[in-house]
Amino acid sequence: MALPFTEAPMATTLERVTQPLETQGLQAMFEARKRVFVDLLKWDLPVLDGRFELDQFDDEHAIYILVAGQDGRHLASARLLKTVRPHLLDTLFPTLCAGAIPSAGDTLEITRFCLDPDPTARERRRARDRLVTALVQYALAHGVRTYTGVAQMSWLQQILAFGWRCRPLGLPAVAGGATIGALRIDIDEETPALLSQNGIWTPERGAADTALAA
Repeated sequence: MALPFTEAPMATTLERVTQPLETQGLQAMFEARKRVFVDLLKWDLPVLDGRFELDQFDDEHAIYILVAGQDGRHLASARLLKTVRPHLLDTLFPTLCAGAIPSAGDTLEITRFCLDPDPTARERRRARDRLVTALVQYALAHGVRTYTGVAQMSWLQQILAFGWRCRPLGLPAVAGGATIGALRIDIDEETPALLSQNGIWTPERGAADTALAA
């Protein structure tokens, strides 16, 4: 069913989550992750109760950014991992980096960038843009200067084309039957303007992002 988009979707940040399934918003996110990464993309990932995709990185150190419609329905989400702790790039995919794996207090890894499969293509595009905007807003508000990530090539090419300062960290490789690559995104005060040039920057109107400690 198509969802009405009269305003930019709302972004919420969740940190220090000790009970991953304690809120409906988190449950909806983990359900969407299962549908996208396990059911659609066929990734070999652990699934809880046949409904929720969670792994060893979904702990109290993870940071979640959720994008929801005006009715509260999950539209998009992402997980941020601290690179000074174990994360995907250094734990599972270190060979994707030609040099040293980026690791610093002001460097976070974007993982599980998830767009709900139900909305229309236009609505998914708006949710994607809102999530990218929220990621940049979080970085600017919390002193994050660099994001890293691992993505399949089709998605990696989109990320590189958003307009922000982004570059590969090494050559692509085949893993699990898919070609993947690692990337680095540098964030500064010019990033919103760079994203605006490509129509990506989508801040909420008349409302600030909500930061919650769960």
